[in-house]
Amino acid sequence: MKRIAIFASGRGSNAKKIIDHFESHPTVEISLIVSNKSKAAVLSLADDRQIPKLVIERQQFYQTKVYLADLQNYKIDFIVLAGFLWLIPSYLVDHFPNKIVNIHPALLPKFGGKGMYGSKVHQAVWEAQEKESGITIHYVNEEYDEGAIVFQTKCTLDETDTPDSIAKKVLQLEHRYFPKVIEEILLK
Repeated sequence: MKRIAIFASGRGSNAKKIIDHFESHPTVEISLIVSNKSKAAVLSLADDRQIPKLVIERQQFYQTKVYLADLQNYKIDFIVLAGFLWLIPSYLVDHFPNKIVNIHPALLPKFGGKGMYGSKVHQAVWEAQEKESGITIHYVNEEYDEGAIVFQTKCTLDETDTPDSIAKKVLQLEHRYFPKVIEEILLK
C-alpha cells in the first residue's frame, strides 16, 4: 500500500478530488492531511473523511526534523502539495527524492516562483495578455516551482477572460488531471 500525505493551506478542493479518486483504491491510501493553518477548511475535510491530520508550526518545520518523524510514524511514502504555500525544507526533499509533487496554476516556467500562487498567478497571466494558461505538476526541490516537470496541460484564453475566469478554467484542469497524474506516478 502506498501511503500519501496531502499538504494543504486552504479550503482543500484539490485535496478533496484526490481523496475521492483514491477512496477505494486497492494500492493507494490517503493517510494524513497536513496543514500550516489551524483553521484551514482542509482539516474539516480530514475530519469528515476520518483521515488523520497534523497542524504544523513554521519554526519547528524549518528548524527541526520533528515532522519527518511524524511522517515516518504514519509510514508516508509520497507527499502531495495541494495548495501548500510554504517552501519544503531540504531535509524533507532529501528524504523523499522524487516523492513530493506540487501543482502550479500556470504553465511553468512562466508565472512561478516565490509569491506566485492562487489569484496572483491568474492576475499576472491576465496582465501579460497570455493566449493560454494551464497547470504544471512538478516534483518538488528546494526552490519554488523549479523541480522537474511531470505534466502540463493548457486551456485557451480569450480577450473576454478575467483573472477570475482564468482561475475557474485552470481549477477545472487541476481537478481533472491532478489525481490521475499522481496515480500514474505512484504506479510506475
